[in-house]
Amino acid sequence: MSVDEVRDWLRERGADRIDHPGGSLYAHLCRVRERLAALGCDADVQLAGLTHAVYGTDGFDVALLDRTGRATLRDLVGDEAADLVYRYGACDRRRTWRGLATTVAVYDRFTGQVTTLRGEHLRSFVDLSVVNELDVVEQDPSVLDTHGAFFHDLFAAWAPAMSPPVASEVTRVFGSRRSGAAGQ
Repeated sequence: MSVDEVRDWLRERGADRIDHPGGSLYAHLCRVRERLAALGCDADVQLAGLTHAVYGTDGFDVALLDRTGRATLRDLVGDEAADLVYRYGACDRRRTWRGLATTVAVYDRFTGQVTTLRGEHLRSFVDLSVVNELDVVEQDPSVLDTHGAFFHDLFAAWAPAMSPPVASEVTRVFGSRRSGAAGQ
């Protein structure tokens, strides 16, 4: 499906009526996709960026699609993007994020299973995660004030797994700034 068809589907699911930093969830999803495209991420990662929160996330508990409806998302965005979206939405951040760079393990908050990511799968997961958080920080600067030090340290640990353009975005947004207390 085309990006426009996916956007139509998101609006049909009500993403444009769900509050999110910077306006609506729909606006956030579109910004994440556009930034991933500008940073040279492939089409599957871009489509995952556009739909990354359809199952809700560990940090945003509003779902547009029940996770049992994974075939619907596969038909919409394809296998690679759908797998990344599920992994992103299912990620248990407390168990995954801090150790991800060394363990390469993603804990599934729905099933308790662990998936090991390598190569492009790890890079895509990290790039999507980082770009999502960068958008939130830019739309709501209080997040940086509260959780800036946490994200600074987390993204520094993830740097070897990031694509170079995403790493440059982290530097642009965060610089050497270390704000706020540790985040969640």
